[in-house]
Amino acid sequence: MPDPAFEATRVAFEALPEAERKAVQDALVWTGDFNAVVSGAFGRRTFDALTAYRTRAGGADPLEPRGRAALLAAGAAAKAAARFRVAVDPASGAAIGVPERLLSKRTALPAGTRWQSADGRVTLESRAIPPGGETVDGLFDQLTVPLPTRKVTYKLRRPDSLVVTAETGTGLSYVRYDAGPQGVRGFLIGYDRALAAEVGRLVIAVANAFEPFPTAAALGPAKVAADPPPGAAAAVPPTGAAGAEAGTGLAIAPGRALTAASVLEGCPAPRVGTAPARLIATDPAGLALLEAAGIPAPIRVPVRTDAVAAEEVLIALAPGSDGVLAAPATAVAGGVIAPLQPGSAGAPVLDRSGRLVGLVARYPAAVRRVAGIVPPARLALVPAQAVAAFLAGQGVAEAKPIPNSGPGAVAQAIVGISCR
Repeated sequence: MPDPAFEATRVAFEALPEAERKAVQDALVWTGDFNAVVSGAFGRRTFDALTAYRTRAGGADPLEPRGRAALLAAGAAAKAAARFRVAVDPASGAAIGVPERLLSKRTALPAGTRWQSADGRVTLESRAIPPGGETVDGLFDQLTVPLPTRKVTYKLRRPDSLVVTAETGTGLSYVRYDAGPQGVRGFLIGYDRALAAEVGRLVIAVANAFEPFPTAAALGPAKVAADPPPGAAAAVPPTGAAGAEAGTGLAIAPGRALTAASVLEGCPAPRVGTAPARLIATDPAGLALLEAAGIPAPIRVPVRTDAVAAEEVLIALAPGSDGVLAAPATAVAGGVIAPLQPGSAGAPVLDRSGRLVGLVARYPAAVRRVAGIVPPARLALVPAQAVAAFLAGQGVAEAKPIPNSGPGAVAQAIVGISCR
């Protein structure tokens, strides 16, 4: 007898465009709920992952527009925290994703590159074998031959590829090779068994990002560029995304949005979505409070009271043409360095646990673009303490910590502010 919940989820998932289905699966990898190939196809693993995430998110449906935006933002936050960068490895010619926060050591090899953790307990290597060298068949035989010190836990052999996982007394490994006209290319990951909970999802992410014989068309600019454009797009445009954005707002009370005062400079008639907005209050720290109809359900973000460490990884949330963008940010004195695009003044900047660090105080009037994208720039913040004081003065109650929340929970409260 068909499972009604499974079938309902399948129908909702398959109604999404393929790119959005893959984006959902990729985000679930980064939230630690999905451990399979990001293919856009629905199956039991996708159903279980969606169910697990929904339970942790308090019942919010990750296939509904707002819930999906929150899921994508949560995945982007985890990816940014890992400093996961996908680029073509010049030594092997393959495109490979590297969690650079963990794998901080890089060494050139004769036919590839080695990345290692500082303590040497995790190693990632790319490898390239020229035509006429070892074949996938030969490699598969080597990797699966019985050894007293190694137990093969999974093996997959296809005409032009292989995947083999194994374990030893203290370690785990994942190996993949693909064959093509340019030879055989692949990668291997080895790591301490004690790190399985932390490294497991990174292995899946590396495997899903791997392109043995990449082309510019297949990779897109995010994988070819030395500095990829920011964030992961949400599935639906945020409020106000229909036109050019003057700035970003955060819904913090019914019908009210917080933003940076700079957003309203030279803007006598601001709008949130299609609704006219009324300025309620401003603050010398550089904050403004707007009132408008149709603002989504508010969220009060807990304020971070302890100091932010230099170069700490943070997350900025702002509206983009395709939805809410979660951009990685690096803490610097008085602000952040982040690849935010125009319309990001007022964007909330959060730490990994979802606490507010500050709002982007101002966005440059004239910016330098590279291939249409604004590269990372230093941006000042209105600090979270000033935000808390301003809201308290406006009678907005102080936020209470939300169990198991993070940056993704805030995405649904992001609004775009335009000037007509």
